[in-house]
Amino acid sequence: MFYGAVAILALVSGLYLWLRHSNAIAPDITPPTALRRWTAAFFITAALSHVWWYVLGIYWLTDDRLVRNITAVTLDHITLVPLVIALLLRMLQDRQRPLWPWVVSQVPILVVAAVGIVRHDEFYGFDLTTYWQIAVMILFVLYYLHALKEYGRWLRENYADLEHKEVWKSLLFMAALFVIYEVYFTNPGEMAKEYLAQIETLAIMVFLIWRIETLQQLDDKMAETSQEDEAAPVGMPSAINFQQELETCCEARQLYLLPDITLQQLAAAIGTNRTYLGNYFAQQGITYNAYINRLRIQHFMRIYRENVSSDSSVTATELARRSGFRSYTTFSAAFKQLNDQTVAAWMKEQII
Repeated sequence: MFYGAVAILALVSGLYLWLRHSNAIAPDITPPTALRRWTAAFFITAALSHVWWYVLGIYWLTDDRLVRNITAVTLDHITLVPLVIALLLRMLQDRQRPLWPWVVSQVPILVVAAVGIVRHDEFYGFDLTTYWQIAVMILFVLYYLHALKEYGRWLRENYADLEHKEVWKSLLFMAALFVIYEVYFTNPGEMAKEYLAQIETLAIMVFLIWRIETLQQLDDKMAETSQEDEAAPVGMPSAINFQQELETCCEARQLYLLPDITLQQLAAAIGTNRTYLGNYFAQQGITYNAYINRLRIQHFMRIYRENVSSDSSVTATELARRSGFRSYTTFSAAFKQLNDQTVAAWMKEQII
């Protein structure tokens, strides 16, 4: 009953993500459509995995446990693993990373599994496919860690507000998958491990639904690579001109208080190209995100001192929101990084 319930929940979750166009968890956020569909496909396939294991175990190949296991495990390998890889890669919106190498990596599993079935050999049909898949997953994790680093740098160079854009939590998903993978493929039929595998499947489903519905879809124009960037104006302005334009258009007009202002929007405001503006920040040794956060924190410090002087009662959370931060956690981390002290410690100094 528990096994069947997990299968039904996976199917319902997949249909929910596929058919529903709005979020239940975070209605104000629009998640990436492709990511939502890949995750739906993963859930539906996970439900089908429960079905083919049940059918093979109860109605077909019941007298040949080895061939049954080889067939079912191979189906899991060539469907669930590529889908996991696809949805993890679609969380990264800086560019479209190819999926075909990871699909091709499943071909040897089909070949080895066929040999195992023909020879009725557990090593070729079960053990070798498992070793190969573990190697593929380890290689993907290494690749994904590098891709996450690139994605994080791209975010900091193009966005002032990183909330609902970062995806480091997807590492938790990968870690959970490794655990469930080991439990699943080292399971000799022990009931305790059967229950544990289903419980971990439920945990993964809950995590993924939350992750998908709280990840903001980014502007397609911002997701272009530098090679595909829009045509830049002839002649890059001098650093002095950039400084003056930023002081006039961004700092004086307080554009930094707009929570979602992007590098592209700021570049348009000062009449230049985002590539040139990005290069200017790089020459200054800072990122766009760091530049905007510095202005916001300076704004927070200024209005906090004004409130202290006038004996006004206002919370740091409210002042952080007025300073352009959507999240107090984000503000607190940025404040500490810039000032080498916590917000509370700094505020205490101002009162004294």
